[in-house]
Amino acid sequence: MAVSMTLAEAWVDRWERQQERYAVGREERFAAIADVVEEVTRGQPAPLVADLGSGPGSLAIRLAARLPHARILAVDVDPLLLELGRTRAPEAARYVQALIGEDGWLAALELDRPLDAAVSTTALHYPEPDRLRAIYRELAAALRPGGVLVNGDHLAPDGGPALSSLATAVGRGCEQRLGAASGEDWAGWWAEVRRVPEFADLLAARDLRPAPATGDGNGLSARAHEELLLAAGFREAGTVWRCGDSCVLVAVR
Repeated sequence: MAVSMTLAEAWVDRWERQQERYAVGREERFAAIADVVEEVTRGQPAPLVADLGSGPGSLAIRLAARLPHARILAVDVDPLLLELGRTRAPEAARYVQALIGEDGWLAALELDRPLDAAVSTTALHYPEPDRLRAIYRELAAALRPGGVLVNGDHLAPDGGPALSSLATAVGRGCEQRLGAASGEDWAGWWAEVRRVPEFADLLAARDLRPAPATGDGNGLSARAHEELLLAAGFREAGTVWRCGDSCVLVAVR
């Protein structure tokens, strides 16, 4: 059953609201990612950007608005989220179903040239370190020299458990001041989605895939990610934006 524009808009808007619970300074983090991509691709007529773990296209849509001349690939394993994005904003990106790190996942993107940028939000903290190192190595090979991997995620700051705890407290305070911790949560959103008849086929396809990763992930700090990135072939890696434990980490090919 086809998903209507009205239905897609309603459920993507609802997704946006529940995601605010989990990303401190979410709009600022999106803007910082776009700032990096815009700077790196300045002067290029049609930069090629892959949004990894795109969900319904939250970041891809914002990048398309900032960089209307860019070619954007929205990559996710979830057929429902991809269809919501494709229906709501078909011109923003080319939507590709693939699981990051799975054998052949880069081939599924059908790249016709090296990427100028790969971006991601809250998707690269799930793979175990060995798998993540391999993913970073694959991305380094897929990017042009000078291209970037830009990762917005919740990553513990360097220093130790006390500093990590303080960063979490700062983030929690920010969430409370913004009122972002109220309203529907992730589990509630998915429970309600399953009550929508128009989504039945997409949910059946989703259930055939391995269950999406949830929880706290691999627990790697920002510094640990930087070390993996440098070992994978990136020449520089570091944090360019942070609020609490929410940060934007950039690696330059």
